[in-house]
Amino acid sequence: VVCLVAYHIFFMLFVWSYWKTIFTLPMNPSKEFHLSYSDKESLEREPRGESQQEVLRRAAKDLPIYTRTMSGAIRYCDRCHLVKPDRCHHCSVCDKCILKMDHHCPWVNNCVGFSNYKFFLLFLAYSLLYCLFIAATDLQYFIKFWTNGLPDTQAKFHIMFLFFAAAMFSVSLSSLFGYHCWLVSKNKSTLEVFRAPIFRHRTDKNGFSLGFSKNLRQVFGDEKKYWLLPVFSSLGDGCSFPTCLVSQDPEQASTPGGLNSSSKSENHLFPAKPLRDSQSHLLTDTPSWSETTAKAEKGRVGMSNPALTMENET
Repeated sequence: VVCLVAYHIFFMLFVWSYWKTIFTLPMNPSKEFHLSYSDKESLEREPRGESQQEVLRRAAKDLPIYTRTMSGAIRYCDRCHLVKPDRCHHCSVCDKCILKMDHHCPWVNNCVGFSNYKFFLLFLAYSLLYCLFIAATDLQYFIKFWTNGLPDTQAKFHIMFLFFAAAMFSVSLSSLFGYHCWLVSKNKSTLEVFRAPIFRHRTDKNGFSLGFSKNLRQVFGDEKKYWLLPVFSSLGDGCSFPTCLVSQDPEQASTPGGLNSSSKSENHLFPAKPLRDSQSHLLTDTPSWSETTAKAEKGRVGMSNPALTMENET
């Protein structure tokens, strides 16, 4: 009876999480990241280069974005006509920008991103538990198959096939689930593993990592009662993310090669823009980052938004 109840629980959670992963629409950037009609016209009129970047800098001056392209330019999608939020990427299959895009999964025929990443993780977890449960309960009959302990009927071949299928899926799912658990612990996406996010003056593969506990809460939320249920509880809106770099001492940051000493003090400075309410509390216990410090740094640099100042391309 206990096994039967556990079987039905795993199956229901598996189907529920799979359904949510498939039918949860990926979130797109909000309207504030889309260019206005006048900015689009200005961008089309200007020749490519610094003049276009000036238009993008003006459009992005009040947006909470900290990442750049490899050349140091504002990240812009010319297909969606928007300034890309941090961790946002354009999916060539869906033909739209996806917030915190991890990958496009053909097995669920959907993009895995901010809106359904928790559901995807639970889908992997419950799929793995379901396969392990089937393999464990079928093991005794699988052993009897090889010891001639089963009646000589066609059903025993079904038992053998069921065990092999469950065992092989358990191996593949365990590796995939383990990989995504590592991604959650480091607060990375699959795309960010292959191409680390680029912040001002340098690339930092751990720029969004706040520690294991806070990284876990970003995906699963603050209320533990919802962690194992396929209900949305992730923190934030997918457009802005806290970063560990704002809590670092700019004077202690390493200066990349080729930068002069004056740029050293700006290495880890970010605009003093408020994060979304559901995200900003993740940084509240960081003693070196406060509103007073942000204002002081902002006044010292003498810019309204130093993170959006374009670097000279070489």
